[in-house]
Amino acid sequence: MTEKVIVHDLKKSFHHLEVLKGIDLTVHEGEVVCIIGPSGGGKSTFLRCINRLEEPTGGEITVDGYTITDPKVDINKVRQNIGMVFQSFNLFAHLTVKKNIMLAPVDLKLMNKAEAEQKAMELLRRVGLEDKANAYPHQLSGGQQQRVAIARALAMNPDVMLFDEPTSALDPEMVGEVLSVMKELAEGGMTMIVVTHEMGFARDVADRVILMADGVIAEEGTPEQIFEHPQVKRTQDFLSAVL
Repeated sequence: MTEKVIVHDLKKSFHHLEVLKGIDLTVHEGEVVCIIGPSGGGKSTFLRCINRLEEPTGGEITVDGYTITDPKVDINKVRQNIGMVFQSFNLFAHLTVKKNIMLAPVDLKLMNKAEAEQKAMELLRRVGLEDKANAYPHQLSGGQQQRVAIARALAMNPDVMLFDEPTSALDPEMVGEVLSVMKELAEGGMTMIVVTHEMGFARDVADRVILMADGVIAEEGTPEQIFEHPQVKRTQDFLSAVL
């Protein structure tokens, strides 16, 4: 199995605060890894280190064979293969939905306008929003905006998708529509690392679940192992608080 993401002894500090204390993780092609755990445990920081939105303090990260912690690596080139979806949708308010999706592939000269437009419409169909192509972000619900954000990340044809609590800013009735798009992506074989507090999603969709707390991986295993038979007290305490 191809190793898509290899993280070795990853450390990250902000001044004197040690947020990540030596994380090791390998994610294989087509694998869905869900990261759960208490707030402040380092989950989002870990995800942001994988595409170097945060500079690691120590350790090594390899994505698709490129060591992205190497100062000589062309990080923008590597980032083209890593799609990221954030808590907040980060759409450009002054652009239509379709133009939001077309922007990066055209700017980076990966597609001409016609190709990018075709790709955008295809992705909007995929996330069920073809009829919103010419709408502006403020005309959409939160769930629709997040589905557009997913389509925008997919426009670059990434090899790996990172999701940082993609449903946490949504009203409960909108959560399902975003999770179902993510579930379809997983079924299609996309390599995904998902920080989430949606335990049902982690249980149903993940190949592996990781509990991160206090800057370390406290426990990892299959959804069944983690949810039905957690071995570590930190995991047991967290699950009894959220389930």
